[in-house]
Amino acid sequence: MNDTDKAPRRGPQVGAAAEDLTAVVRNRLIESRLTPNSISMVGLVLNLAAAALVWQEYFLLGGIAFIVGSVMDTLDGRYARASGKGTLFGAFLDSTLDRLEEGVVLTAVAFTFADSGDSFAAAMCVVVVLGSLMVSYTRARAEALGVECKVGVATRPVRVVLLSIGLVFARGAGIFDIELLAPAIYAMAVLTLFTVGQRVWHVRKALREMAGSAGGPPSGTASTGAEL
Repeated sequence: MNDTDKAPRRGPQVGAAAEDLTAVVRNRLIESRLTPNSISMVGLVLNLAAAALVWQEYFLLGGIAFIVGSVMDTLDGRYARASGKGTLFGAFLDSTLDRLEEGVVLTAVAFTFADSGDSFAAAMCVVVVLGSLMVSYTRARAEALGVECKVGVATRPVRVVLLSIGLVFARGAGIFDIELLAPAIYAMAVLTLFTVGQRVWHVRKALREMAGSAGGPPSGTASTGAEL
């Protein structure tokens, strides 16, 4: 018998131990008074701190705060489902804060570009904010019409990754002598607008299929959307 056959297989043991630890932590959190809304508020505070740091051109620290805050934003929804503590208002608050946090950090980025005289990059930040809002709006409006709309390349996780890379590797951040903040903003501007187009096309196709199968337009399509 080989020595490798005699050696204990630690991979499965480590994996099982990690799962046990995760389960213990999850159960402790569920039993605690921690609520999904409190996690959302922590994410808001961290993103506000990130915006302030970026405004002062502490890009590396701002990027770290943005990354941690964005992680908190992903945890609140999962924690709500796992703990059973989620509420309809909590879901609404989570989505609202996501838009606010992204906009605040991008506003700080736009300020730094404008302050340095790069008006084009600052304008692209505005395009990213508009595109991000439209990505969210198209999904909300589609789901109000009964169409699931999660398609598109520039979902929030993708935008978070791009902006995080841009902040951590911005000129003056202290990591290498490169500038990736402006390229990240340009990429986000293109991808968000492309995603809006993807979702509009997806909804158009889905509504036509619904109309064809039902023999008429789906309910609610006659609305002009003026109330939104």
